[in-house]
Amino acid sequence: MNKILIANRGEIAVRVIRACRDMGIATVAIYSDCDRAALHVRLADEAWPVGPSAPRESYLRIDKILDVARQAGVDAVHPGYGFLAENDAFAAACRDAGLLFIGPSPEAIALMGSKTAARQAAIRAGVQVVPGTDEPIGDHAPDAEVLKVAERIGYPLMLKAVAGGGGKGMRMVASPADLPGALRAARSEALSAFGDGAVYLERRMHSPRHIEVQLLGDHHGTVLPFVERECSIQRRHQKVVEESPSLAVSPELRRRITAAAAAVATGVGYTNAGTIEFLLDRDGSFYFLEMNTRLQVEHPITEMVTGVDLVQWQIRIARGERLTLDAESLLTPRAHAIECRIYAEDPENGFLPSPGRIQGLRVPHGPGVRDDSGTYEGGEVPIDYDPLISKLVTWGDTRDHALQRMRRALAEYEVRGIRTTIPFFKWILADEDFKAGRFDTSFIDRKLGANSAVLQAIEPADEDLAAIAAAVHMFTRPSATNATVAHAPSRWRDVGRADALR
Repeated sequence: MNKILIANRGEIAVRVIRACRDMGIATVAIYSDCDRAALHVRLADEAWPVGPSAPRESYLRIDKILDVARQAGVDAVHPGYGFLAENDAFAAACRDAGLLFIGPSPEAIALMGSKTAARQAAIRAGVQVVPGTDEPIGDHAPDAEVLKVAERIGYPLMLKAVAGGGGKGMRMVASPADLPGALRAARSEALSAFGDGAVYLERRMHSPRHIEVQLLGDHHGTVLPFVERECSIQRRHQKVVEESPSLAVSPELRRRITAAAAAVATGVGYTNAGTIEFLLDRDGSFYFLEMNTRLQVEHPITEMVTGVDLVQWQIRIARGERLTLDAESLLTPRAHAIECRIYAEDPENGFLPSPGRIQGLRVPHGPGVRDDSGTYEGGEVPIDYDPLISKLVTWGDTRDHALQRMRRALAEYEVRGIRTTIPFFKWILADEDFKAGRFDTSFIDRKLGANSAVLQAIEPADEDLAAIAAAVHMFTRPSATNATVAHAPSRWRDVGRADALR
C-alpha cells in the first residue's frame, strides 16, 4: 500500500494523514471550495478539488471521489467518520474500482447500519437488547398501528431512525399524545439526513449510562475488544465528553460486556475497526444499543489508555495483516483518559453555531495533553459542516489526575474570533456530581434545565480577563499612544483612549 486517499476533511483527515506519514505512506486529500486552504489540504502530499462547499456536491459525491482516486493512482481509501464512512454503496464502489476500503465490508456496513438488523444480530449472539421493535416501521405505516406497537413496549420510549446516527431522527416520546407529532418529525429528519424515513421504537430506560466497546477484527477470524469508554455526557443525544475507563464498570463487568461486544462482531464476520454501544442499567445489566461500523470520534482516549494506534491498525488490517495485539493488555487500562469536543458553538446562545475566522489561537501543551485539530490561526470554520474545532484529550495515572490536566488545558486553550464550547466544559468539570462520577445520559439536560441560562453565571474565560486587564492597563497609563492601541486585542480596540473608559 503506497498511497491512500482520505475521503474526509477536518481533524479526522489530519489524523489519518499523520498516521500514514508515520507509516511512510503517501496521502491524497480532497477538498470542497470552502476548504481550499484547510489544514488537511496543507498537510497531504497531494490535494484535489471535488466540488462546491455543500457536502452533497463534494464530500458525498462517490463518483467525484473515485475519479480523483483513479487520477491520483491511489491503492486505498480511508473514509474517516461521517460523510460516506458508513455508506455500504461507497465501500462497494471502492471494491469494484479495485481499491482497498479501509473499513469493514459493504455487507457488514449494510447489516449493522440498519438498527433493526443489528438488534437481530445481537439477539442471535445471545446479547440482550433494549425492549423494542425488531422490524422497521415504514414511512407509510399509519399512526394507529404505531400507537398499538408503542403500547406494547410501554412509555416513555425512544423513536429512532433505522439508518440513524449522531442523534438525528431521534425523539423521546412521553405519552401516546406525543407520538404522532414525534413520528412525523423523526421521519422527516431521517429522510433528510439518511435518505430513509423508516423508524423503530425502543423503551426509554431510566437513567442509564452509555458504555461502548472498541473492537478490531482482522481477515483471519480474530476479533479483539478494548477497555470500555464512558460516553454518558451527552447533549441532544450527541456525545460531548468521553472518558476511559468507566467508573461504573468493574473488572468483572468489563469481561462480560467486552465478551458480548466481541460475540456480536464475530457473529457478523466483522473486520477492521468498529464500536458496539450499550446502555448500562443501575443494577449492572447491559443492553445492546447499536454498532458503529467506522472509527469513532472518541478513539483517541482508547489509544491513550492502551498505547495502540487504531488508525495504523485499520490500515494494517486492510492490507491483510493479522492482529498481533495482546488481548489481555487491551482490557487493562494503563491510564485514565478524558476527551472534550471543542465546538465552534455559543453555549450562552442556545449552542448556535459560531462559524468564522479564527483570529487568534493558543493550543494547550505539556504532559498528558493531546489536541487533535483540523484548523489553525487564521483558518476558517465553515458554516457548511459540523463545527468541531478539535478534540482535546488529557490522561493521567488516575481519573483525578486526568481531570486536573483537563482543567489546566482548558484554562490554556484560547480561541479568538469565534465562540466555542470551552466555557461549557469548564462548567462541567467544576460540577460536583461530574467530579464524583454521579451521572447518566440525562446529566446535561438535568443540569441545564429547559435552557442554558445557567451558563451565563460562568466566570469570564481566562482570555477575556486577560484582555480586559491589558485594555485597562494600556488605555489608562499616561504613555498610551495610538501605537499601543494598534497592538491591543482586537475586541478592545474600539474602546478608544482613556477618556472613553470614564
